[in-house]
Amino acid sequence: MNPPSETEIRAKLDLVIDKLLHLGGPENEDELKNGGEAVGFFRRDFGITEWDWPQGVGLYGLLRMMQYTGSRQYVDFLNDWFAGNLRQGLPSHNINTTTPLLTLADFNLWVHNPEFEKLCLDWADWLMTCLPRTREGGFQHVTSANGDRQGVRLNENEMWIDTLFMTVLFLNRMGHRYHRDDWVDESIHQVLLHIKYLYDTHTGLFYHGWSFNRMDNFGGVFWCRGNSWFTLGILDWLEDFRGTLNRGVKTLVTDTYKAQVSALCRLQSESGLWHTVLDDPTSYEEVSGSAAITAGLLKGIRTGILDDGCLPVAARAVRAILDNIDEDGTVRNVSAGTGMGMNADHYKNILIEPMAYGQSLTILALAEALAAWYGKGGTL
Repeated sequence: MNPPSETEIRAKLDLVIDKLLHLGGPENEDELKNGGEAVGFFRRDFGITEWDWPQGVGLYGLLRMMQYTGSRQYVDFLNDWFAGNLRQGLPSHNINTTTPLLTLADFNLWVHNPEFEKLCLDWADWLMTCLPRTREGGFQHVTSANGDRQGVRLNENEMWIDTLFMTVLFLNRMGHRYHRDDWVDESIHQVLLHIKYLYDTHTGLFYHGWSFNRMDNFGGVFWCRGNSWFTLGILDWLEDFRGTLNRGVKTLVTDTYKAQVSALCRLQSESGLWHTVLDDPTSYEEVSGSAAITAGLLKGIRTGILDDGCLPVAARAVRAILDNIDEDGTVRNVSAGTGMGMNADHYKNILIEPMAYGQSLTILALAEALAAWYGKGGTL
């Protein structure tokens, strides 16, 4: 399959970005409330205004567009978003509320706000000294309490694959920027520990989580978006080292990424997307995880980690993603926030609604498509 045209990708990309900037809550909120957490209804997750992981991932898409294009088009939006949240008061410190700082750490290179810088430094220090740990020093996947901005859900002794994208990327980036070897070393520790306990050597895929209390991977489910956090995030993590990462560590991490990609390519559906439970074709096809996987594949090809044999998979995926963008820029078939599940049905029953991360991960996939097929060196 030939890749979609540059004109089509750019047109859809503009629509998706505009929708993200104005994304609000669901129109059928009262109906969704009835399903509660079991189907992924967390009021804070919807829209673009709240300070939590869905919005943080959303902001990251805008930041990457600024970095790709060199444009200041979204500076005012991002500046107002961060300043407004600071005025309102931030929610509790946890894994998920760290996510917006991944964007802020880089965005502040554009605006040079001392308050933003202090927040990033203080939060990185909090991760090192205050975040609860599992056995072996893993970052415990502490999340926001549902309905309580200052509360937390501890998820005691649990590691989730989401943590690598939501928190470890930020700590690594801050370590490199401020020459804090202890922060960088901790990010390496976390990546290796998550591979140790979440990677399945039989399939090449990642489980959603690991419990030291249970000493198992919960339901043993290979969740699409969970896997995509590694496919996409690990390349950004590697990139931050600028060639300084220990060769043995780099080889282990890169080989894990390539083995996962090989498994994902085999599991791609005929439509070009991936199922929300990757190895269960009866589960629905899900766009946000598929978009993140696609972005990770294309970046791997562009940076030379993967060979061009993955291009047909990427082309089919981009075509399918474009087909799931409405005329107003809404990305369809995106699953809501997904807690840890004990069986495949848990993931298959998560509701489908427009989400900030669905918009953002689509932005990243389309931006990488333009860079891979129509750009040079990642510049669009």
